[in-house]
Amino acid sequence: MTKRELTYLIALQKLPNIGDTTIKKLIDRIGSAEAVYTEKKTNLLKIDGIGLHKIKEIGNSAFLDVAQKEIAFFEKEDIKAFDYKHPTYPSLLKHCIDGPSVLFTRGNIDLKNKKIISIVGTRKITTQGIAFCEELIKELAVLNPIIVSGFAYGTDICAHKAAIKNNLQTIACLAHGLNQIYPKPHAKYVSDVEKNGGFVTDFLTTSDFDRNNFLKRNRIIAGMSEASIVIESAPKGGSLVTADIANSYNREVFAVPGRPTDSMSRGCINLIKKNQARPITEAADLIYYLGWDLEEKSEKNLQTQLFIDLNAEEQSVVDCLKKENKQHIDELAVNSSIPSYKLASLLLDLEMKGILRPLPGKLFELI
Repeated sequence: MTKRELTYLIALQKLPNIGDTTIKKLIDRIGSAEAVYTEKKTNLLKIDGIGLHKIKEIGNSAFLDVAQKEIAFFEKEDIKAFDYKHPTYPSLLKHCIDGPSVLFTRGNIDLKNKKIISIVGTRKITTQGIAFCEELIKELAVLNPIIVSGFAYGTDICAHKAAIKNNLQTIACLAHGLNQIYPKPHAKYVSDVEKNGGFVTDFLTTSDFDRNNFLKRNRIIAGMSEASIVIESAPKGGSLVTADIANSYNREVFAVPGRPTDSMSRGCINLIKKNQARPITEAADLIYYLGWDLEEKSEKNLQTQLFIDLNAEEQSVVDCLKKENKQHIDELAVNSSIPSYKLASLLLDLEMKGILRPLPGKLFELI
């Protein structure tokens, strides 16, 4: 996208009474942001769903002046901008009707990896929630997913930090322009996030800082992700909005079940009760339902793990499956002489190493 086209696209964004859905509709019909901004209003009004109240400010040069100042700031701060037609625009987000017409990013984001998940939850995350979040990301690290969240207190920052700790790319979606950081205490994490991913927003530096922005940015968190995971939530909360948006996009939603008496588990339990989320208790749940293939790891790494990292009990399980593939967990417990409570953990470890995979009905087979 040229600097000139970006100028007109930002100008369209600044217009009152016009949103991303309308902007994309106009551009798709007319051909470009510049063409839309310079088109006669009589021609624009011929497009279905376009009324005068939406386009009355199109052509106003004052908004172009604002856009030029915005671009000058981007150039100074090394901020990248790309529209919804650009190859680097998140592929899944392209299919969302209300997805941003333009995104602004800073850092080292690389979306070539298609395994993208969002992790959200309460800002008042418990110690149990933190432990689960950290362990989940640690278990998923073998598949090198991109971890998306909102950079807020609690669950969000826990997910970002765990991703960085496991050398995974993480993307923070902001509810404001890239000229500031909120919450301010999280400024100390900015450098690490940019080195291991970066920041994304569709808000301009001149956008008002409003609490509704946080709900709006949730569509990016849900839209660019293959699945959204709610770690903990009260009966009402922003993470439940993200889950609702993800469901509207026909994406997978997972929620961590907890004790009914725990206030920060009630939101997750309600999602599961209403069939709005699948329960998730370990990484294997996510891997199974998303159909992620552990065979995608390099042959070299797989061979290393097959022949070096197996302890005696893991080797016993592998030997059992070599004799008779696709065994039920109870059969494996008997054949390997390993108690079921201990076997479950061993099976997960072997799955993370890419040696076996779970099948429906608590069956397991070698890869």
